[in-house]
Amino acid sequence: MKTHRTTGIALMLFATLGVSACASMKQQGAAIGAGVGAGVGGVIGNQTGSTARGAIIGAVIGGAAGAVIGHQMDQQAKEIELAIPGATVERVGEGIQVTFASGLLYDFDSDRIKADAATNLRNLAQSLSKYPKTDVLIVGHTDATGSDDYNMRLSQQRADAASRFLTGEGIASTRLRTSGRGELEPIMTNDTESGQQANRRIEIAIIASADVRKP
Repeated sequence: MKTHRTTGIALMLFATLGVSACASMKQQGAAIGAGVGAGVGGVIGNQTGSTARGAIIGAVIGGAAGAVIGHQMDQQAKEIELAIPGATVERVGEGIQVTFASGLLYDFDSDRIKADAATNLRNLAQSLSKYPKTDVLIVGHTDATGSDDYNMRLSQQRADAASRFLTGEGIASTRLRTSGRGELEPIMTNDTESGQQANRRIEIAIIASADVRKP
């Protein structure tokens, strides 16, 4: 399990996208979910190949407030890394991305949370409770086995199942958004079993809440 920090990517992507893309950014970001990634998350997700990462980068704050949030995210990322063995924790911009291999949470071809996975999600819920001024986007991914429609549906169902679990642990539903991406955002080739296994995953983006991000 490794913690990584991505710096400078937000500015580079904004420069690449340009001011003229603002209108489409708002429309596509809204598709991800109001409050998480709104504005630029969808467009940047297309650029980076990751809806979760795009949502974090799209929620950039900057300035003194960004520095404060960044310090908080540093602390939270360290705590999550210690509390959730097996997850990959990354610091991205002013947020955190937590990636679970789907096998850590679900049986193959299922959206039911495994009994032995509950501890991981409870520990995540405890962290979210400790840092209440954050919003969360849960993104489901599959491999390319099966039809596009089936994979899209399964990925959404898995993201929704994780969201319901966190709500059951006391996290307000207003803080949570979900997105199913099916096989659209692979991180490895689907031509090998190991690649397929890597592509079956849940990515969780943690960003400052909309209230904190208000100018």
